[in-house]
Amino acid sequence: MVDPRNAPDQHFIDALRRRFPCEAEIDRVLTAKLKQRGRPDYRRESLDEVVAGIERLLRHHLDDEFTITNPGWLGGGASKIQVAFHLDWQDRETARSRDLVLRMEPPASIVETSRTREFEALTTVAGIVPVPECFWVDAEGAFLPHPGLVYARATGVTRPSKRPLGQVSGIGTNFGPELRPVLGRQFVRHLAAIHTVAPERLAQMTAFDGVPVGSNASIIRQVNWWRRVWEEDRLEAQPLVEIAARWLRENAPALDHVSLVHGDYRAGNFLYDEESEQITAWLDWELAVLGDRHQDLAWLTGAHFGHYAEDGTTFLASGLLPVSELLERYEQASGLTVDPARLRFFRVYNDFASTVHMLGTACRVARQGSTHQDVLVAWLAMIGPGIAAGLRATLEELL
Repeated sequence: MVDPRNAPDQHFIDALRRRFPCEAEIDRVLTAKLKQRGRPDYRRESLDEVVAGIERLLRHHLDDEFTITNPGWLGGGASKIQVAFHLDWQDRETARSRDLVLRMEPPASIVETSRTREFEALTTVAGIVPVPECFWVDAEGAFLPHPGLVYARATGVTRPSKRPLGQVSGIGTNFGPELRPVLGRQFVRHLAAIHTVAPERLAQMTAFDGVPVGSNASIIRQVNWWRRVWEEDRLEAQPLVEIAARWLRENAPALDHVSLVHGDYRAGNFLYDEESEQITAWLDWELAVLGDRHQDLAWLTGAHFGHYAEDGTTFLASGLLPVSELLERYEQASGLTVDPARLRFFRVYNDFASTVHMLGTACRVARQGSTHQDVLVAWLAMIGPGIAAGLRATLEELL
């Protein structure tokens, strides 16, 4: 029997859209993903082809001449193609010169997200927490080979240069006992600032659907998002995913405060200056949503991104602070409470979404050979069974 997921037709796409309603921009992105699937095998564009796309984008936005120099591939990240370059241009009457980064989608990614939403999240928190300055976005790949955005290149490192490299994407990063409290204080302060962005600023984020306080509609939409992705990408059935989705829908708490949620707030996604020990930029906003602050709190205090301190017994959330201390500092900085029941709910939600990523999307993308990160994506698919086992164990305790 032919799997309709390999080359989805319009009937298959429409059925999933009706079955799992989600935010309008997420629906657009996921629908575009399915329409792209089944096309010729992946071919990575050359650097010259990508630069030509950047030039087309800039000609659309800039009236005056510009000069691109020193283009080159950037490593890091598991889902997006990144190219660094230097740009000299005229901004009205002012000559400008900046080091910039293009962050562009590959033909298939371990997580399909919206460059418009990422752009809006970054511009919303600009001046509130350190983020790269955003310049231009090509939401549908009208000029670039694939959708992408251009922002300033931030300076800093993700880990101490004199310490051994951790695992993938910030997993197991050890900042050391002297640096931990310095970064930890900033880590909590920035999270509190993100979660308390003024409602009038959040209202300007037009690529995000409205989120009403007193309703659980927003988290239900998120569960639908990842449940739809599972049906789009899975290679085989896994009843655990449907059981988890059903539990999440039945136990979804009503929202008590609308926060901008980063979606991947942790070590590995911030840069800091080693000399000043100051965080210089928060990166990877592609999973940002308007919703419940506990989603970020459950993620950053989870077992995946922390490690034990030198005493062998104190677990450090994101390698920075003991969980109890981090949550206490967060409440003081944000003026918001931390609800253990909501934390538990979002631990299930995060494991549910991660299971979809690893056992669904990563497996399919690795099999298709549709990304520049095929080795890394295959590694992520390999850790899926462990995440699924943790999800199952948690659900067994709750059911």
